[in-house]
Amino acid sequence: MLDDFPRIEPLGEAALLVRFSERLDDSANRACVAFRARLEAEGHAQVLETASSLGSVLVRHAGDPTEVGPWLRSCLAERDWANAPRPARRLWSIPCSYGGEDGPQLEEAAHLAGLSPGDAVRSLSTTRVRVLALGFAPGMPYLGILPACWDLPRQTGLTPKVPEGALVVAVRQFVLFATEAPTGWRQVGRTAFGCFEPSRTRPIALAAGDEVSFPAVSADGLRQRAEADPDRHGGATFEELA
Repeated sequence: MLDDFPRIEPLGEAALLVRFSERLDDSANRACVAFRARLEAEGHAQVLETASSLGSVLVRHAGDPTEVGPWLRSCLAERDWANAPRPARRLWSIPCSYGGEDGPQLEEAAHLAGLSPGDAVRSLSTTRVRVLALGFAPGMPYLGILPACWDLPRQTGLTPKVPEGALVVAVRQFVLFATEAPTGWRQVGRTAFGCFEPSRTRPIALAAGDEVSFPAVSADGLRQRAEADPDRHGGATFEELA
């Protein structure tokens, strides 16, 4: 992280932003997740909500920053948050069908990464990534950080629509689409994972800090797993990590 981080900035009249970096940075994102867990563990009477993003933590308060600001500064001073123990999290394995109709831009993305399509699938399906942040749609995760060869630019135009469950890639990140939407990212695969399902006990399945892999399965295998999974996890499994 740069020398002038972390820092606390006002965000409107009822929120403060604890910023750890102005760009995507793995250590800054780890600091965000750990620091937010610290805030949630203690709580503050004036704090209504917290949320972490790629490089900052939002702290929404009841309207008196003169009480919340000193508390945040005190919490920041407790330790180097980039090297703090990681909060409890889950390790997910989410089956993914790569290429073909499920990943129509796999070959283009592989070419840009300097890989054959087969090597691209091996790289994407075996890399363990973390949920860096949730956003854009309920439960929709941004995951990283992928190997350097996947530092691909976004498209100059938009893909008019990708389906729910689409796995797309750009700038060393995956995005797993929680809903049908247009995108400037390249779709390399598809899962049957429902990022948001109101009927579940835990409607938003993933949390910032969770670890995820996307093992390769056939298109038919993916759909069979989806049919057998009434919770709309698309055949995904998980284990708790301390």
